[in-house]
Amino acid sequence: MNDLIFTSAGDYVADAKGIPTQDGLLYQLRRETLVVTFNKLDGDERVMTCTKSLDLIPEASHPKTDKESKPGTITVWDLNAKGWRSFRYERVTKVEAPETD
Repeated sequence: MNDLIFTSAGDYVADAKGIPTQDGLLYQLRRETLVVTFNKLDGDERVMTCTKSLDLIPEASHPKTDKESKPGTITVWDLNAKGWRSFRYERVTKVEAPETD
C-alpha cells in the first residue's frame, strides 16, 4: 500500500512521472542547474540544461522585472543556447542532475 498523501492531482501526476511538482521544480531551478526533458508543442522531444539561478546567469541577461511566467509555463536560462527559453510544465517527462566530467 502506498502511504503517500497527495494534496493535488498535479502532485499525483508528478509522482507518477517521477518528476518534482511544478513548485518543487521551480525551487530546484532557482538553486541549481538541471537537465529537463520535455515534449515541444510539435511533439519533438527536447533535452535542455537550464537554471533560474542568478549566480549562473550572466549579469547582462538577468531579468529586468519580477514578472511571473504564464501559469503552467516555466521560463529558464538555457546554458547551452545562452538564452532564455520556456516550456510547459505539463510536457516535462524527466528531470535530472547534469552529468559531471
